[in-house]
Amino acid sequence: MTETQQDRNVSDGRSARKRRSILEAARALFLRNGYAGTSMDDVAALAAVSKQTVYKHFADKQRLFTAVITGDIAETEQLTRSLADALPESHDLERDLRTFARRHIVEVMQPHLVQMRRILIGEAGRFPDLAAAWYARGPERAHATFARWFTALAERGLLRVPDPLLAAEHFNWLILSIPMNRAMFSGAEESVERLHHYADEAVRVFLAAYASPRD
Repeated sequence: MTETQQDRNVSDGRSARKRRSILEAARALFLRNGYAGTSMDDVAALAAVSKQTVYKHFADKQRLFTAVITGDIAETEQLTRSLADALPESHDLERDLRTFARRHIVEVMQPHLVQMRRILIGEAGRFPDLAAAWYARGPERAHATFARWFTALAERGLLRVPDPLLAAEHFNWLILSIPMNRAMFSGAEESVERLHHYADEAVRVFLAAYASPRD
C-alpha cells in the first residue's frame, strides 16, 4: 500500500468518525430540544467539530434530521430482517408471526423512536418531505414487505389475502396501534410484557381474519 493510500484510509476513517459524532449529537439535541430548538451551531458544539465540518457532511438541518431518522429506521430494520426473511417459508405460521410481532413492537416502540416520531409529526406541516421520508422508510416499506410475505403464504395455501397490501396494513396496525397511540398522546412507556401481549393478540386476530380454513 502506498503512502498516499494509507493517508487516504486514515482520512476516510476520521471523516466517518466525525459523521457518526455529528449524527449522535444531532439525535440527542433533536430529542431534547425538538427540531426548531436545535441549531447547526449546537450540533457542532456537542459533536466537538467545527460548523464547517457539519455542513461538509450535511448541507442543511433538514438533511441532517432526515439522516438521523432514516438511520434509526435502518437500524430497526436490521434487527428484524433475519426474522422477516424467513417468514414466507414458515412451517409454523402462528408461532413465527408471533415471534416477529413481538420483536417488531418492541423495536418500533423504543422511546427515542417514539419521541422522534412525535417531533416529526409536529414539524410535518413545515417540512412535509421529512414526514414523507419517515413514512416511506417506515410504515410504507414495512407494508410492502408484509404484502410480499402474505402473497407467498397465500400461494402456499396458508392465508387468504385478496388484497395483500390491505392485509399488511391490518397486520401492522393490529400490532402497533394501541401502544403507539397512547405513547403519541401521553409519552407513556409500556412494559415489554405488555407489548408482547399486544403482539400476541394482534396475531390471533389477524389469523382469525386471514388464515385459510383447515380441512
